[in-house]
Amino acid sequence: MTLQQEIVGNAMQMAVVSLRPGQTVYCEAGKFLFKTVNVTMETRLTGPSNGQQPQGGPGGGMGGMLRQAMGTAMQVGQRVLAGESIAFQYFTSSGGEGTVGFAGVLPGEMRALELDGTRAWFAEKDAFVAAESTVDFGIAFQGGRTGMKGGEGFVLEKFTGHGTVIIAGAGNFIDLNPADFGGRIEVDTGCVVAFEEGIQYGVQRVGGLNRQGVMNAVFGGEGLSLATLEGNGRVILQSLTIESLANALKKAQGGDKQGPTGGLFSTHAG
Repeated sequence: MTLQQEIVGNAMQMAVVSLRPGQTVYCEAGKFLFKTVNVTMETRLTGPSNGQQPQGGPGGGMGGMLRQAMGTAMQVGQRVLAGESIAFQYFTSSGGEGTVGFAGVLPGEMRALELDGTRAWFAEKDAFVAAESTVDFGIAFQGGRTGMKGGEGFVLEKFTGHGTVIIAGAGNFIDLNPADFGGRIEVDTGCVVAFEEGIQYGVQRVGGLNRQGVMNAVFGGEGLSLATLEGNGRVILQSLTIESLANALKKAQGGDKQGPTGGLFSTHAG
């Protein structure tokens, strides 16, 4: 059974989750809003697949405890490298149905994705909001060349298993399938929110090393690269990028140093 949830709001949405007795949902630390009193909250360093193992882990004894500790350290280390929160918060309803509310960190939309165990989903950093405990959260590292050229695309969140996962992004969402556009689309690297397993993600240079290519990079605001998404599957894009939001706030505060040149000479360091 999927997670009972309702996404409410407009400019900055939130997810209101209804838990059955004994059902557990978890979120990244910092994305919890409210809960009813019969819902217990627990903070752990591990994801659900590792965090719910019996004490001592497989094999028991000191060896099992060591393996469990090393597994926890690996999970935490991956999330630190990815710039994610090091902890998860778990919410379990007891003594009847319970309610929990979650939200993202930027003004924008939220989306509930249903996993049936056949396809994983990949999402940008910080997109994860909450999921039921049957969904596993992991970190996927893109290849070195893709990461170095793509910036935002180097580290992705990965969701596997069965059940509902809730993600959030900035601005408004649009759902596309590259197969409906000749099999390939090119996107601003900061606009990719999530995509299904089977979609090939890459990064390519904007234009050639000629006059027009330099004009695109310097004055077009896109920098030197675009993300490419190929294949047949669902892709979710957002209309607002974190960099464009940061630049707009800087400009409003009189601190915009980017000038008219856009991406290549941007002083944004995030």
